[in-house]
Amino acid sequence: MSVSSPAPSSAATAAPTQAELLDFVRRTAADAELIASLPLDPEGRTWVRLDGPGGSEAWLIGWPPGTGTGWHDHADSVGAFVTAAGELKENALAARLPTDGWKTLELADDVDRERRLSAGKGRAFGMHHVHEVLNESADRHAVSVHAYYPPLSRIRRYSRSGQTLRLEQVEHPEDWQ
Repeated sequence: MSVSSPAPSSAATAAPTQAELLDFVRRTAADAELIASLPLDPEGRTWVRLDGPGGSEAWLIGWPPGTGTGWHDHADSVGAFVTAAGELKENALAARLPTDGWKTLELADDVDRERRLSAGKGRAFGMHHVHEVLNESADRHAVSVHAYYPPLSRIRRYSRSGQTLRLEQVEHPEDWQ
């Protein structure tokens, strides 16, 4: 007995590009009613999952003053994010790192990049993009919109001391739900 797969649908959509993810997060960040609906916690980040384009995963995230993500990457997903309210700072590494099989790396001196992203500003990024996102305000929440494709299968968390980057933990979707 043979089993055949159904023919691919001609209506199937292509995977969203980084530019399409960035367009989605920009349009979503401009939805004042949605942004205002996010409950903000004075102590920790809050988030609501959104439906992203083309099967992507999207999040609306609230950032209390002084909070951040720590160094991490989104493994095999591309992504985009835009600040919807307040200001976020992104520290990123402009270096192609090995994707797996390492615990500690010595970084070159010129790999650090910093971006300040006020409301309406954002960026797209490719796979294995290592960064941290921070709300450095002492008294104001920030809100941002993020989208990833394919949906996140893991996030790798790192610690950093000077030019040494160390893989500390690998998280999976069940860790964030």
